Amino acid sequence: MNTPQHPAERHPQPDFPAQDQPHPGWTGPMDPPPDHGEESYRGSGRLADRKAVITGGDSGIGRAVALAFAREGADVLFTHLDSEKDEAAETARLVQEAGRRAVAVSTDIREEDNCRALVERAVAEFGRIDVLVNNAAYQMSQPDGIEAITTEQFDRVMRTNLYGMFWVTKFAVPHIPEGGSVINSTSVQAYKPSPHLLDYAMTKGAIVTFTQGLAQMLIDRGIRVNAVAPGPVWTPLIPATLPDTAEFGKQAPIGRPAQPAEMAPAYVFLASPDASYITAEIVNATGGTPLP
Repeated sequence: MNTPQHPAERHPQPDFPAQDQPHPGWTGPMDPPPDHGEESYRGSGRLADRKAVITGGDSGIGRAVALAFAREGADVLFTHLDSEKDEAAETARLVQEAGRRAVAVSTDIREEDNCRALVERAVAEFGRIDVLVNNAAYQMSQPDGIEAITTEQFDRVMRTNLYGMFWVTKFAVPHIPEGGSVINSTSVQAYKPSPHLLDYAMTKGAIVTFTQGLAQMLIDRGIRVNAVAPGPVWTPLIPATLPDTAEFGKQAPIGRPAQPAEMAPAYVFLASPDASYITAEIVNATGGTPLP
C-alpha cells in the first residue's frame, strides 16, 4: 500500500554532509544518494514503442527521465561526455532492465558537427525521433561577481545550454513525426536568477523564450514543444559546481531539494498523448517557489 506522506518528508532534508567533487560530478559519492526512481517508478505504457533522444542522460534528471521513459515503453538514445562513461553504463542498464533498447552516445554538443552526427545516429538506430529532450547543461558558481566569469566559462555555458540545444533541435525536427514532441529543461533560475549563477540563469531564460517561440513554429507540423522548470534538484551537478551543498534546497518552500525521480513524471506527461492540447507551456516543478 502506498501511504500518503507529507511532501517535505518524502525525501532527505538538509542539512547534508559537506561534499565537493570535480566537474562533471558523479552519483556514487553523493550523500544522500540521489533517487532516480529505481525502486519507485511504475510505468503504464504511456510511451509504448516511442523513440526518445535525451541529451545529458547519464545522471541526474536525464537518468530519471530515461528510466521513466523506458518503463513507459520507449527506446532511449542518450548522450554523455566521455568522462561520464560509467554513469552512462548505469543509465543504459536501467533502460535495458525495463526491456527497452538503450543507446549511449559519447559526444560533446558544443560542436555543431557532433549535434548533426547525434541525430543521424538516432535516425539510424530508431528510424525516427518521437520525443526529443534537451536536458544537457553546464553551470559553475561564481560568487565573486561578473568579473570572475571568464570568457572560457561563459562560452562553455552558452554553447552547452543554448548552441547545443538549438543545433540538436534543428537537425532533429525533420525526423519528428506528427504527434511528436520536444521537451526542454529550463529552471527556476530563468525567473529568479541567483547572482552567482548569472551566465547559467541567462541561458535558462533564453530556453523559455526558445520553447515558446518554437512551439508556435512547429504546431502546424503537429509537433508540440514544452519545457520543465525545476527548482533545486539533488544531482551530481550540485557538488561539482556549488561551493556549499549543506543547505542546498532549503530555500524552496518545501524545505528540501527535489530528487531526480520527482522531475521525471512531468517529462513523461508532456511526451505522452495525455498532453495533446499542451504546447508552449512551462511546467514549474519548484517545490513551491512561485513563478510567473
